[in-house]
Amino acid sequence: MAGAEDGPGQQPELDEDEAAYCRRWGAQHAGARELAALYSPGKRLQEWCSVLLCLSLLAHNLLHLLLLARWEHAPAVVLGVVAGAVTADFFSGLVHWGADTWGSVELPVVGKAFIRPFREHHIDPTAITRHDFIETNGDNCLVMLLPLLNMAYKFHTQSPEALAQLYPWECFVFCLSVFGTFTNQIHKWSHTYFGLPRWVTFLQDWHIILPRKHHRIHHVSPHETYFCITTGATGATVNRTGPPPTPRSPDSRHPPASRYLLSTYCVPISALGLEPSSG
Repeated sequence: MAGAEDGPGQQPELDEDEAAYCRRWGAQHAGARELAALYSPGKRLQEWCSVLLCLSLLAHNLLHLLLLARWEHAPAVVLGVVAGAVTADFFSGLVHWGADTWGSVELPVVGKAFIRPFREHHIDPTAITRHDFIETNGDNCLVMLLPLLNMAYKFHTQSPEALAQLYPWECFVFCLSVFGTFTNQIHKWSHTYFGLPRWVTFLQDWHIILPRKHHRIHHVSPHETYFCITTGATGATVNRTGPPPTPRSPDSRHPPASRYLLSTYCVPISALGLEPSSG
Protein backbone atom coordinates (compact mmCIF):
# COMPACT_ATOMS: atom_id res chain seq x y z
CA MET A 1 0.00 0.00 0.00
CA ALA A 2 1.50 3.27 -1.08
CA GLY A 3 1.77 5.73 1.73
CA ALA A 4 1.96 3.12 4.45
CA GLU A 5 4.85 2.66 6.81
CA ASP A 6 6.57 0.08 4.69
CA GLY A 7 5.48 1.37 1.29
CA PRO A 8 8.05 1.28 -1.52
CA GLY A 9 10.18 4.35 -1.76
CA GLN A 10 8.80 5.85 1.42
CA GLN A 11 11.81 5.43 3.70
CA PRO A 12 15.62 5.24 3.49
CA GLU A 13 17.39 1.89 3.48
CA LEU A 14 17.90 0.16 6.82
CA ASP A 15 21.40 -0.45 8.08
CA GLU A 16 22.48 -3.93 9.25
CA ASP A 17 21.38 -3.46 12.87
CA GLU A 18 17.99 -2.05 11.88
CA ALA A 19 17.42 -4.84 9.36
CA ALA A 20 18.09 -7.39 12.11
CA TYR A 21 15.13 -6.02 14.09
CA CYS A 22 12.92 -6.28 11.01
CA ARG A 23 13.83 -9.94 10.56
CA ARG A 24 12.79 -10.64 14.16
CA TRP A 25 9.37 -9.07 13.55
CA GLY A 26 7.39 -8.03 10.49
CA ALA A 27 6.41 -9.56 7.18
CA GLN A 28 9.57 -11.71 7.00
CA HIS A 29 8.82 -13.47 10.29
CA ALA A 30 7.89 -17.14 9.71
CA GLY A 31 4.94 -16.91 12.10
CA ALA A 32 3.57 -13.86 10.30
CA ARG A 33 3.74 -15.65 6.95
CA GLU A 34 2.01 -18.70 8.41
CA LEU A 35 -0.81 -16.66 9.92
CA ALA A 36 -1.27 -14.61 6.74
CA ALA A 37 -1.58 -17.84 4.74
CA LEU A 38 -4.69 -18.76 6.76
CA TYR A 39 -6.64 -15.97 5.02
CA SER A 40 -8.93 -18.04 2.75
CA PRO A 41 -11.23 -17.37 -0.24
CA GLY A 42 -14.20 -18.26 1.95
CA LYS A 43 -13.14 -15.64 4.48
CA ARG A 44 -12.82 -13.10 1.67
CA LEU A 45 -16.36 -13.85 0.47
CA GLN A 46 -17.71 -13.41 4.00
CA GLU A 47 -15.98 -10.02 4.25
CA TRP A 48 -17.35 -8.82 0.90
CA CYS A 49 -20.91 -9.78 1.86
CA SER A 50 -20.55 -8.18 5.31
CA VAL A 51 -19.16 -4.90 3.97
CA LEU A 52 -21.81 -4.52 1.24
CA LEU A 53 -24.70 -5.27 3.58
CA CYS A 54 -23.33 -3.15 6.43
CA LEU A 55 -22.71 -0.08 4.28
CA SER A 56 -26.17 -0.41 2.72
CA LEU A 57 -27.77 -0.55 6.17
CA LEU A 58 -25.75 2.44 7.37
CA ALA A 59 -26.96 4.50 4.40
CA HIS A 60 -30.56 3.31 4.86
CA ASN A 61 -30.63 4.08 8.58
CA LEU A 62 -28.93 7.45 8.19
CA LEU A 63 -31.57 8.50 5.65
CA HIS A 64 -34.38 7.58 8.04
CA LEU A 65 -32.68 9.37 10.94
CA LEU A 66 -32.38 12.53 8.85
CA LEU A 67 -36.05 12.34 7.84
CA LEU A 68 -37.09 12.04 11.51
CA ALA A 69 -34.74 14.77 12.82
CA ARG A 70 -36.23 17.59 14.89
CA TRP A 71 -34.49 20.52 16.58
CA GLU A 72 -35.83 19.52 19.97
CA HIS A 73 -33.82 16.29 19.68
CA ALA A 74 -30.49 18.13 19.42
CA PRO A 75 -29.24 17.89 23.08
CA ALA A 76 -30.11 14.21 23.37
CA VAL A 77 -28.60 13.50 19.96
CA VAL A 78 -25.29 15.12 20.92
CA LEU A 79 -25.21 13.06 24.11
CA GLY A 80 -26.02 9.92 22.14
CA VAL A 81 -23.28 10.56 19.60
CA VAL A 82 -20.64 11.05 22.29
CA ALA A 83 -21.87 8.02 24.25
CA GLY A 84 -21.81 5.93 21.07
CA ALA A 85 -18.19 6.83 20.35
CA VAL A 86 -17.10 6.13 23.93
CA THR A 87 -18.98 2.83 24.05
CA ALA A 88 -17.48 1.69 20.75
CA ASP A 89 -14.01 2.53 22.05
CA PHE A 90 -14.55 0.58 25.25
CA PHE A 91 -15.76 -2.53 23.44
CA SER A 92 -12.93 -2.28 20.92
CA GLY A 93 -10.51 -2.50 23.85
CA LEU A 94 -12.41 -5.35 25.48
CA VAL A 95 -12.42 -7.39 22.26
CA HIS A 96 -8.79 -6.52 21.57
CA TRP A 97 -7.75 -7.61 25.06
CA GLY A 98 -9.72 -10.85 24.77
CA ALA A 99 -8.31 -11.76 21.34
CA ASP A 100 -4.76 -10.95 22.48
CA THR A 101 -5.13 -12.94 25.70
CA TRP A 102 -7.41 -15.94 25.21
CA GLY A 103 -7.92 -18.70 22.69
CA SER A 104 -5.85 -19.67 19.66
CA VAL A 105 -6.08 -19.70 15.89
CA GLU A 106 -6.94 -23.42 16.13
CA LEU A 107 -10.36 -22.74 17.69
CA PRO A 108 -13.26 -23.66 15.40
CA VAL A 109 -14.78 -20.74 13.46
CA VAL A 110 -13.51 -17.87 15.63
CA GLY A 111 -9.85 -18.92 15.57
CA LYS A 112 -8.96 -18.32 11.94
CA ALA A 113 -11.71 -15.76 11.39
CA PHE A 114 -11.23 -13.43 14.36
CA ILE A 115 -8.27 -14.36 16.57
CA ARG A 116 -5.79 -14.84 13.69
CA PRO A 117 -5.70 -11.13 12.65
CA PHE A 118 -4.87 -10.04 16.21
CA ARG A 119 -2.05 -12.57 16.57
CA GLU A 120 -0.65 -11.71 13.13
CA HIS A 121 -0.79 -8.02 14.01
CA HIS A 122 1.59 -8.37 16.96
CA ILE A 123 4.13 -10.24 14.88
CA ASP A 124 3.74 -7.99 11.83
CA PRO A 125 2.16 -4.67 12.91
CA THR A 126 2.47 -3.19 9.42
CA ALA A 127 0.46 -6.01 7.79
CA ILE A 128 -2.73 -4.05 8.44
CA THR A 129 -1.41 -1.20 6.28
CA ARG A 130 -1.21 -3.62 3.35
CA HIS A 131 -4.82 -4.81 3.73
CA ASP A 132 -7.43 -3.33 1.41
CA PHE A 133 -10.73 -1.84 2.57
CA ILE A 134 -12.56 -5.19 2.50
CA GLU A 135 -10.01 -7.15 4.52
CA THR A 136 -9.56 -4.29 6.98
CA ASN A 137 -13.24 -3.76 7.76
CA GLY A 138 -15.00 -7.04 6.92
CA ASP A 139 -15.11 -8.51 10.42
CA ASN A 140 -16.31 -5.30 12.06
CA CYS A 141 -19.04 -4.95 9.44
CA LEU A 142 -20.21 -8.48 10.27
CA VAL A 143 -20.45 -7.70 13.99
CA MET A 144 -22.44 -4.51 13.34
CA LEU A 145 -25.09 -6.17 11.18
CA LEU A 146 -27.34 -7.18 14.09
CA PRO A 147 -27.88 -3.69 15.59
CA LEU A 148 -28.19 -2.15 12.12
CA LEU A 149 -30.77 -4.72 11.00
CA ASN A 150 -32.72 -4.18 14.22
CA MET A 151 -32.70 -0.43 13.64
CA ALA A 152 -33.88 -0.83 10.04
CA TYR A 153 -36.68 -3.13 11.22
CA LYS A 154 -37.89 -0.48 13.69
CA PHE A 155 -38.01 2.19 10.99
CA HIS A 156 -40.43 0.04 8.97
CA THR A 157 -42.58 -1.29 11.80
CA GLN A 158 -42.84 1.44 14.46
CA SER A 159 -45.24 4.39 14.34
CA PRO A 160 -43.87 7.94 13.85
CA GLU A 161 -44.77 8.73 17.46
CA ALA A 162 -42.84 5.73 18.79
CA LEU A 163 -39.86 6.57 16.58
CA ALA A 164 -39.85 10.14 17.89
CA GLN A 165 -39.50 8.81 21.44
CA LEU A 166 -36.80 6.36 20.40
CA TYR A 167 -34.87 8.90 18.33
CA PRO A 168 -32.05 9.73 20.81
CA TRP A 169 -31.50 6.02 21.50
CA GLU A 170 -31.38 5.23 17.78
CA CYS A 171 -28.83 8.02 17.30
CA PHE A 172 -26.71 6.40 19.99
CA VAL A 173 -26.98 2.99 18.31
CA PHE A 174 -26.20 4.48 14.92
CA CYS A 175 -23.09 6.30 16.17
CA LEU A 176 -21.99 3.16 18.00
CA SER A 177 -22.44 1.25 14.75
CA VAL A 178 -20.48 3.80 12.70
CA PHE A 179 -17.52 3.84 15.07
CA GLY A 180 -17.72 0.08 15.49
CA THR A 181 -17.79 -0.49 11.74
CA PHE A 182 -14.72 1.63 11.09
CA THR A 183 -12.71 0.79 14.20
CA ASN A 184 -10.22 -1.30 12.27
CA GLN A 185 -9.91 1.38 9.59
CA ILE A 186 -9.06 3.85 12.37
CA HIS A 187 -6.62 1.28 13.76
CA LYS A 188 -5.03 0.99 10.31
CA TRP A 189 -4.58 4.77 10.12
CA SER A 190 -2.83 4.70 13.50
CA HIS A 191 -0.13 2.52 11.89
CA THR A 192 0.18 4.64 8.73
CA TYR A 193 2.82 7.36 8.92
CA PHE A 194 2.91 8.63 5.35
CA GLY A 195 0.24 9.86 2.97
CA LEU A 196 -2.72 10.13 5.35
CA PRO A 197 -5.38 12.68 4.29
CA ARG A 198 -5.30 15.89 6.29
CA TRP A 199 -8.78 15.31 7.65
CA VAL A 200 -7.61 12.00 9.15
CA THR A 201 -4.59 13.56 10.86
CA PHE A 202 -6.86 16.38 12.10
CA LEU A 203 -9.19 13.83 13.74
CA GLN A 204 -6.19 12.01 15.22
CA ASP A 205 -4.65 15.21 16.59
CA TRP A 206 -7.93 16.12 18.28
CA HIS A 207 -8.35 12.59 19.69
CA ILE A 208 -11.65 12.09 17.87
CA ILE A 209 -10.12 8.92 16.46
CA LEU A 210 -7.14 6.90 17.72
CA PRO A 211 -3.92 9.00 17.55
CA ARG A 212 -0.76 7.37 16.22
CA LYS A 213 1.39 8.32 19.22
CA HIS A 214 -1.24 6.97 21.62
CA HIS A 215 -1.39 3.55 19.94
CA ARG A 216 2.40 3.14 19.85
CA ILE A 217 2.35 2.45 23.58
CA HIS A 218 0.36 -0.76 23.09
CA HIS A 219 3.03 -2.16 20.80
CA VAL A 220 5.76 -1.93 23.40
CA SER A 221 6.32 -5.39 24.89
CA PRO A 222 4.58 -6.95 26.83
CA HIS A 223 1.58 -5.30 25.08
CA GLU A 224 -0.52 -5.11 28.25
CA THR A 225 -1.92 -1.58 28.03
CA TYR A 226 -3.78 0.76 25.64
CA PHE A 227 -6.02 -1.87 24.04
CA CYS A 228 -8.74 0.53 22.88
CA ILE A 229 -8.41 1.28 19.17
CA THR A 230 -11.35 3.51 18.22
CA THR A 231 -10.63 6.79 20.00
CA GLY A 232 -8.29 5.51 22.73
CA ALA A 233 -10.24 7.53 25.29
CA THR A 234 -11.27 4.57 27.47
CA GLY A 235 -7.95 2.71 27.35
CA ALA A 236 -7.30 3.01 31.07
CA THR A 237 -10.47 1.08 31.90
CA VAL A 238 -9.41 -1.95 29.83
CA ASN A 239 -5.75 -2.12 30.84
CA ARG A 240 -4.84 -5.35 32.57
CA THR A 241 -4.43 -5.26 36.30
CA GLY A 242 -0.95 -5.82 37.70
CA PRO A 243 2.40 -4.07 37.73
CA PRO A 244 3.27 -1.73 34.86
CA PRO A 245 5.29 -3.16 31.96
CA THR A 246 9.04 -3.36 32.57
CA PRO A 247 10.89 -0.85 30.36
CA ARG A 248 13.26 -2.27 27.81
CA SER A 249 16.90 -2.10 28.76
CA PRO A 250 18.87 0.63 26.96
CA ASP A 251 20.78 -0.30 23.83
CA SER A 252 24.18 1.15 23.01
CA ARG A 253 22.98 2.45 19.67
CA HIS A 254 19.23 2.79 20.12
CA PRO A 255 17.39 3.95 23.27
CA PRO A 256 14.18 2.10 24.27
CA ALA A 257 11.91 4.39 22.24
CA SER A 258 13.81 3.94 19.02
CA ARG A 259 14.29 0.21 19.58
CA TYR A 260 10.52 -0.01 19.87
CA LEU A 261 10.05 1.86 16.63
CA LEU A 262 12.52 -0.38 14.84
CA SER A 263 11.22 -3.71 16.15
CA THR A 264 7.55 -2.78 15.82
CA TYR A 265 7.40 -0.68 12.70
CA CYS A 266 10.73 -1.34 10.94
CA VAL A 267 11.00 2.39 10.34
CA PRO A 268 14.37 4.15 10.80
CA ILE A 269 14.10 6.60 13.67
CA SER A 270 15.33 9.40 11.41
CA ALA A 271 12.22 8.95 9.27
CA LEU A 272 10.06 9.96 12.23
CA GLY A 273 12.27 12.80 13.39
CA LEU A 274 13.41 11.01 16.56
CA GLU A 275 16.99 11.03 17.75
CA PRO A 276 18.60 8.86 20.43
CA SER A 277 18.64 10.51 23.83
CA SER A 278 21.92 11.05 25.65
CA GLY A 279 20.52 9.58 28.88
